[in-house]
Amino acid sequence: PFNPTTTMLLTMPVSGDITVAVYNLLGQVVDILASGYMELGTYNLIWDASEVSSGMYFVKAQAVGFNTTQKLILIK
Repeated sequence: PFNPTTTMLLTMPVSGDITVAVYNLLGQVVDILASGYMELGTYNLIWDASEVSSGMYFVKAQAVGFNTTQKLILIK
């Protein structure tokens, strides 16, 4: 659980294009945290959720050969 910002660690296993987006329970995109080319390595991504309602959200990172989803709970 977090309020109102959270930091996530993203480890890119290979260099390439990536999209990291936050989705609500309806599958709608709430925010884009990263989009475009990123080098191999580890990155900190910060989501400021001060403009969205309390509830459960999902962060999905997609790249070629790489796909992961993490659940987040926002409590205000």
